[in-house]
Amino acid sequence: MTTVATSPAAKDSRPAGRKSKPSGGGIGRYLLIRFLLIFPTIFILVSMVFWLMRTTGDPITAALGGRLGPEQLAERIHAAGYDRPILVQYFEYLGQIFTGNFGTTISTNRPVSEVLMTYGVATAELAFYGLLVAFIVGIPLGMVAAYWRDKGQDALLRVFAILCYATPVFFSGLLFKLVFAVWLDVLPVAGRATTGSELEMQLLPNPTGLYTIDAIQVAAQTGNTEVLADVLQHAVLPSLALGLLTAGVFLRLVRTNVIGTLGTDYVDAARSRGVSEFRLVSKHAYRPALIPIITVIGLQIALLLGGAVLTETTFEWKGLGFVLIEFIKARDYVAVQGIVALLAVIVALSNFIVDIIAAIIDPRVRY
Repeated sequence: MTTVATSPAAKDSRPAGRKSKPSGGGIGRYLLIRFLLIFPTIFILVSMVFWLMRTTGDPITAALGGRLGPEQLAERIHAAGYDRPILVQYFEYLGQIFTGNFGTTISTNRPVSEVLMTYGVATAELAFYGLLVAFIVGIPLGMVAAYWRDKGQDALLRVFAILCYATPVFFSGLLFKLVFAVWLDVLPVAGRATTGSELEMQLLPNPTGLYTIDAIQVAAQTGNTEVLADVLQHAVLPSLALGLLTAGVFLRLVRTNVIGTLGTDYVDAARSRGVSEFRLVSKHAYRPALIPIITVIGLQIALLLGGAVLTETTFEWKGLGFVLIEFIKARDYVAVQGIVALLAVIVALSNFIVDIIAAIIDPRVRY
């Protein structure tokens, strides 16, 4: 038998002047593109808010028209600069936004940035609790539904998921208040804490506005754990109403992805070795099924912030959603613009952070 020797040049049949093109970009390029996309997203959202608010006229007339005389109204409009060309106002507004100046509220004469700091922490706390409920309820029940797929337990959990994300958050909130606060009388009906607990937290040297953290500080300094218990009790019903909205999405997503992962080759190989179905679901198929959840979290944060408006109004939770409704009633469009612009920034940054986590966990996520 004779062997034919091949030279190194013969092994590579590609043209000498052509180099192989790497498949996909690196994580740095991917994250840079995602970061740069934040700015046009915020720009478009802020611009839409500005022009939609201006369709009703200038904010001074909308907020104070009918309560001031024509001369006083014209004086206020001129002082605020709303009698200038609309394009001049638009570019000045963009410049103020990018420097962190959201203007001054018309109805309360407070800086909008101060309003955002005061009420934003309350919304952040509620959104955190809602996301925590969504994780605790949605992910385990999704795994249970995948384990009992196409059986009675699976059907019940799928109906539960549909009810969770199809029920309006204000309706579920009113239902929870009726059952747990009125009929059973085991949880508070509204608010973030009782007046006594709020006074205790206001006496702290540096209160954060996050009632859970402030209550922990009170417990550490005075040994009084009643404030912490009161804060947590007030957070239960709003967190359930907001969190179940997202839990239904997580439940169906986890179920679908776990069932899909159970059909892969490596799971079949583990099943042929005698690995139990419970271990396959809880160990082998669980982690790969969580990757799509991470990518959906960014979208769900926007849903949580939208649901927070109705949740805060239902439970009188004084956050951005609650005060946004108050400013809309007062036709204080300057404050409304500032709050909506902040929410747009939060959603854009949240999606960017989710993209970073997804790119680190799943190397396939690249441009």
